[in-house]
Amino acid sequence: MKTYISILRGINVSGQKMIKMADLKALYEELGFTKVQTYIQSGNVVFKTQETSATTLEKLISNKILNHYGFEVPNLILTPKDMKEALRNNPFQQYEKMYFTFLNEIPKSENIEKLSVFNFVDEHFEIIGKVVYFYCPNGYGNAKMNNNFFENKLKVAATTRNLNTVKKLLEMTTFI
Repeated sequence: MKTYISILRGINVSGQKMIKMADLKALYEELGFTKVQTYIQSGNVVFKTQETSATTLEKLISNKILNHYGFEVPNLILTPKDMKEALRNNPFQQYEKMYFTFLNEIPKSENIEKLSVFNFVDEHFEIIGKVVYFYCPNGYGNAKMNNNFFENKLKVAATTRNLNTVKKLLEMTTFI
C-alpha cells in the first residue's frame, strides 16, 4: 500500500461546492482507499491505496465527486516525497506567511516568462518544478497573485496551500 495526499481545489469556499469532510472521507473509502484522514475544510485527504498512478487516482476521485455531488472538483495527488521536496526546495524558508501553489504539470517556459513581468509590491514568487512558492507578508487574502492568477498566467491547473497545511499533511503521512 502506498500513501498519497489528495488536495482538492475550490471546495467549501464562500459557500460553493460544499462537501463535509466526513462525507469526503466516506467517498474515498468507497473507492477502496484505506487509512483515510481529512484535514481542515479545504479538501485535504491523506490515504493509502494499491493504485500507483497519480493520474488514475485523480480521475477516480474527480469522477466519484462529480457522480455524487454533480460538480467538478479538480484535485492533485501528491506523495509524501513530493511534499518533503516542496518543503526542502522552499526559497522562502525564513518566512511563515508563505504559500505553495501545486501545479498539475510543469508550466511551459514561455508562460513562465510571461509571468515574470508581473511585479506587485510585497508579493514574491519562485517556480521550481511543479510548485510556485509564494510569499506575501500582507496576507493571501490581499494578494493580487493568487491561485487563479497563477493558473491563468501559467495555463495549468493548480491548488494552493499555506506552509502550515503542507507541514501538517506531511506529518499526517507518517501516522497512517
